[in-house]
Amino acid sequence: MAATIKDVAKLAEVSISTVSRVINDSKPVSPEARRRVLKAIEDLGYKPNEIARSLVTKKSNLIGVIVDDIGNSYVAQIVRGIEEIGRMYKYDILLCSSYGIEETELRFIHLLMQKQVEGIIIVSEIATTRIAENINKYKVPFVYLNRLYDISKTPTVTIDDEIASSTMTNHLIDHGHKNILYVTWDKDLDLSIEKHKIKGYSDAMANIGKKPLIFGIDGYKIDDGYKKGGEILEFIRENDVTAVFCCQDEIAIGLINYLYDNNIKVPDEISVVGYGDISLASIYRPKLTTIKEPYYDLGAVAIRRILKEVKGESVDERSLKLPIQLVVRDSAKDIK
Repeated sequence: MAATIKDVAKLAEVSISTVSRVINDSKPVSPEARRRVLKAIEDLGYKPNEIARSLVTKKSNLIGVIVDDIGNSYVAQIVRGIEEIGRMYKYDILLCSSYGIEETELRFIHLLMQKQVEGIIIVSEIATTRIAENINKYKVPFVYLNRLYDISKTPTVTIDDEIASSTMTNHLIDHGHKNILYVTWDKDLDLSIEKHKIKGYSDAMANIGKKPLIFGIDGYKIDDGYKKGGEILEFIRENDVTAVFCCQDEIAIGLINYLYDNNIKVPDEISVVGYGDISLASIYRPKLTTIKEPYYDLGAVAIRRILKEVKGESVDERSLKLPIQLVVRDSAKDIK
């Protein structure tokens, strides 16, 4: 039978409250009493109840992480950043997958708070204010990461999408492209980060006296890029487009697949670039030129931010923006 705190107190010849103070390091205990308690714990092989201990100390060394789908490569990179930095500070994570269901995310928030987590990180592709409102009720530090929707009014870590989009467009312009098509995910444009990307692209086009060429599709997966390939190709031919800038890498890869299946070579006949730098972007053929979203760093900075708040340190800004990076590979060519 497992030893109890009463057994420790009896062997050490101290009160139960003294054992509790030693375990939780909550109040002063004489060196001799501490020595006897620690020896009794070792002799009995006593293991404190961590949940009960966290209730006393208000410190569980746990961070809750709710993700959309751990099967997504970018999500796995974010979680790796969270986990590795957490481990450096002796924090573990409790990981939950919501599969994009808002009610499931809300249920997991309640579950994680029952587990006494000290902070919560949400990695989601849902457009909602209910998640942040629900976490705020618990007065616990949290960070909300969302690669699709503008959540700058909640604690988040991101990149400057307007500058990133302008950087990619100017890269294409610098390589001789003037008729550049931007393929956007056109759902909830007023809520999504697409409005920032479109502005960055449109401003760069205006600087060379060109009107923006924008094609909207209703999805952002590889299949969506492929299914719309025929319509995009028709638009390319009608407008003498030489380069296509896709709002997500997945769309770009799907489009390249369609073009390949229709005997159109990338980048020889048309340049295609993406946004995100998912794992597939660097191994696909041709390797995809893209804007790198630093997923590992997003996770690492998110947990560092939470741990600062846990320690009572001030956090300067609600939205932290990380540096952008243009990754030049093989899917776009110079046509000067």
